[in-house]
Amino acid sequence: MAREIYQLRIALDGVDPPVWRRVLVPGAFTLDRLHRVIQLAMGWGDRHLHVFDIDGEQYAVPDPDGLLEVRDELDHRIDAVAAKGARLRYTYDFGDWWEHEVVVEDVVPADLGLRYPMCTGGERACPPDDVGGPSGYREFMAAYADPFHPDHEAMRAWLGRDFDPVAFDAGRAGTLLRRMT
Repeated sequence: MAREIYQLRIALDGVDPPVWRRVLVPGAFTLDRLHRVIQLAMGWGDRHLHVFDIDGEQYAVPDPDGLLEVRDELDHRIDAVAAKGARLRYTYDFGDWWEHEVVVEDVVPADLGLRYPMCTGGERACPPDDVGGPSGYREFMAAYADPFHPDHEAMRAWLGRDFDPVAFDAGRAGTLLRRMT
């Protein structure tokens, strides 16, 4: 029997215009691997904690101090917690609080000629890590885009690289995803 491939649409909440990705991942991937797919496809730096919220249950790396009650994401496969049409929540960086809606758009048999996971589409660059969540990103963009803004130079120096908010390369995201397997 062919492996099942989940077509997921990952959309970042609280930013406009929308930032989203479409990925194809094996249903047998654990939520730990899905976390890595989201990080690479979106363009995050994987420097912060995260959690999945699926049907009222939370999945993450277990808290060694036991302060948070979560199910171990290593023990749960995508195909065991989601079906076609399911909507999952993924939160990254508990300080900036980046929420993502992950929708299972389709479940299809694997194409044996393809390597998974893969990124098949998306729009716009992911906000920089540590920018301050959706409101901080709006403030960052206002200053970064306007050379006359009083914080323009400070924002450019803080980021330390060029930033094009409309840039997204599905091919590059796909290359990063192929390297994870």
